[in-house]
Amino acid sequence: MGIVVLTMKASVIEMFLVLLVTGIHSNKEMTKIKRPKFNVPQINCDVKAGKIINPEFVVKCPAGCQDPKYHVYGTDVYASYSSVCAAAVHSGVLDNSGGKILVRKVAGQSGYKGSYSNGVQSLSLPRWRESFIISEGKPPKGVTYPSALTYSSPKSQAAKAGETTKAYQNPSVPGTTAEPVTLMQVPGTTLVKATHTTLPKPSLSAGSTTSSPRLQPVGHRSWELDLWSTITYTSSQNSPRGNPGFVPKEELSTQSLEPISQGDPNCKVDLSFLMDGSASIGKRRFRIQKQFLADIAQALDIGPAGPLMGVVQYSDNPATQFNLKTHMNSQDLKAAVEKITQRGGLSNVGRAISFVTKNFFSKTNGNRGSAPNVAVVMVDGWPTDKVEEASRVARESGINIFFITIEGAVENEKQYVMEPNFANKAVCRTNGFYSLSVQSWFSLHKTVQPLVKRVCDTERLACSKTCFNSADIGFVIDGSSSVGTGNFRTVLQFVANLSKEFEISDTDTRIGAVQYTYEQRLEFGFDMYSTKSDILNAIKRVGYWSGGTSTGAAISYALEQLFKKSKPNKRKLMILITDGRSYDDVRIPAMAAYHKGVITYAIGIAWAAQDELDIIASYPAKDHAFFVDEFDNLYKFVPKVIQNICTEFNSQPRN
Repeated sequence: MGIVVLTMKASVIEMFLVLLVTGIHSNKEMTKIKRPKFNVPQINCDVKAGKIINPEFVVKCPAGCQDPKYHVYGTDVYASYSSVCAAAVHSGVLDNSGGKILVRKVAGQSGYKGSYSNGVQSLSLPRWRESFIISEGKPPKGVTYPSALTYSSPKSQAAKAGETTKAYQNPSVPGTTAEPVTLMQVPGTTLVKATHTTLPKPSLSAGSTTSSPRLQPVGHRSWELDLWSTITYTSSQNSPRGNPGFVPKEELSTQSLEPISQGDPNCKVDLSFLMDGSASIGKRRFRIQKQFLADIAQALDIGPAGPLMGVVQYSDNPATQFNLKTHMNSQDLKAAVEKITQRGGLSNVGRAISFVTKNFFSKTNGNRGSAPNVAVVMVDGWPTDKVEEASRVARESGINIFFITIEGAVENEKQYVMEPNFANKAVCRTNGFYSLSVQSWFSLHKTVQPLVKRVCDTERLACSKTCFNSADIGFVIDGSSSVGTGNFRTVLQFVANLSKEFEISDTDTRIGAVQYTYEQRLEFGFDMYSTKSDILNAIKRVGYWSGGTSTGAAISYALEQLFKKSKPNKRKLMILITDGRSYDDVRIPAMAAYHKGVITYAIGIAWAAQDELDIIASYPAKDHAFFVDEFDNLYKFVPKVIQNICTEFNSQPRN
């Protein structure tokens, strides 16, 4: 009896254990049903955000999307024409090994600024209709995303990869049923429901005037679909011309067209690269040099509103490979660089710099005038001719010279260098900003970003400032009775002839004028006229005053009324013209001008006193004081005054 009871108890326990295990297993199965595994869709590096209809999605990117062939437009907020995965690398969310990301569509921007980040150079773009932002691929708690993406064209990358394309569904929350997006009806069109796996291509009769809507989900921002590969339809609301109906895609849609960058407006420079084509460089290093130029072109974001670039190859003699206006975008320029063949010969750098100064930066070659001129000289080893004199002329012409010396002379080779310390004799400043020394050709790529940063720093391009475009010039004109009406007109012509020599604008040289007798009168200030023609007309209109000669008071007046309003970065030049000795003291006003940084040129005519001119003029007086015996000989001194102004400017220390 005791044995039977034990057996029954064991059976009950066994059944209980079976039921318990079965329950646990069933619970796990139920859990699996409630929380299905999320399969993250994979895309290729070349998939653009604009091709994916979903406004928010999680995807997995492959490795290798850092490649420059995958274009990115913008920084942080990217134009939807960008590669999704390359933008993820640029943003820093992914590295080049790939991974999962969360992509969210946002409104189009009025402009996108390019930048270099995490090994990817993004480009600038004036505007685009749709944008996106990227974050880490961790969905918010309680939100799931579709395992298959919806593409705007059946010929998308997804189709090629064998992915299923189906109607878009909103990210769903567990416990809710996802429904197809409801599409709102556009006036004058037929309502279409997104219930098919792909959108059929419509057939139109020749006389059809009914337009299909541009589909827009209710409750979401406006975004456009590139529905078919050959034509796009639009309502009158979206038509750029305001006309409803059929519009050819090539006229309206830009989804399938490469956006053309206008260039980085923050780096507006005219750039000449002098590449070394000598025999000593060899074929392998010449190829490295070409790759370097291509990388520079990519990093600069070439375009008509930004930097322009041309290439000169030098050897025995220099030759232009292409000029500033030949290529207006980075891609075309890179292709042109690839076609350059090595010339062979010597490394005549000085001859090449002279060639660039005389020929390259001309209007016919695309020089814009409003952009700084920059010449980057690449030298393998050292030049076979002298560069100092050629570089001096280039600097005085406003060309900013940079030197990149690769594998320069070591100690036992310096005896062969024709011109020791040649780089410092050539560049615009000897402070290291304009010189880059590279130990090996194989590390040349590391200088791409440092060079681009320096070339684009237009505020520090010192050689862009010449004696003709960097001054505020104030004329102080004697209008006393001894001058007379006829001679006064001769003085005004002298003032006009001097003014003609300068580049006049708000940002270049500015001209002002004061006339004096016992009293003083501001004829026009630095900020009144900004073109050469306006300045010359203003000079003509100056009326003769007549009176005494208080030159000291006139200098003080000019300092207060003219030069007090001079720009901080301008050289301040006072050109005083008088025909006699002053009735008041000139020493204290002249000293005040000196302390305020004003360089004074004193021009005396007829009865002017030489000793007084020397006091008024800046030191040394022999370079700043001039005496003319007759008014009619004033014109002869225009070249001398200009020469002294430029000599003084160019003699400033270059450190």
